[in-house]
Amino acid sequence: MIVRAARSGWGERALEELRRAGHRAGGARTAVVELLAEQDCCLTAQEIFDELRERDRRVGIASVYRALDLLTGMKLVQRLEIGEGVARYEPAHADGEHHHHVVCDRCGTVAVFEDDRLERALDRLGERLGYHLEGHEVVLRGTCPACGAADET
Repeated sequence: MIVRAARSGWGERALEELRRAGHRAGGARTAVVELLAEQDCCLTAQEIFDELRERDRRVGIASVYRALDLLTGMKLVQRLEIGEGVARYEPAHADGEHHHHVVCDRCGTVAVFEDDRLERALDRLGERLGYHLEGHEVVLRGTCPACGAADET
């Protein structure tokens, strides 16, 4: 399921960065940016391709992958390895705003969460290790409430 939310600030910044780097407007890059700008969480390249096709945006899957590779290389998109052997992609916000993910090992549902105490703990851990942390990814794995409830019936 594709989740839509207003994230136009990121989308506008990403399109401007692409223009500044000499990439033309239109085509798959713009379509991918516009779609990702509406998301609350990460999507696979296939999910992006499928949603663009539903919107009658005629882009090929190879073009989606090329756009994601470019956006990732420009640090406009974060590539996440959540499991299942499939990469997921989501906007990388310049202000460092981010969230983490929890994945159901049974149905593959990916949910987001934020936790200020976890962020502070990670900062303290970086300090204790002598590192200046520039980023991190947290992926928790387990059984979602729906799959857990199915076990109880």
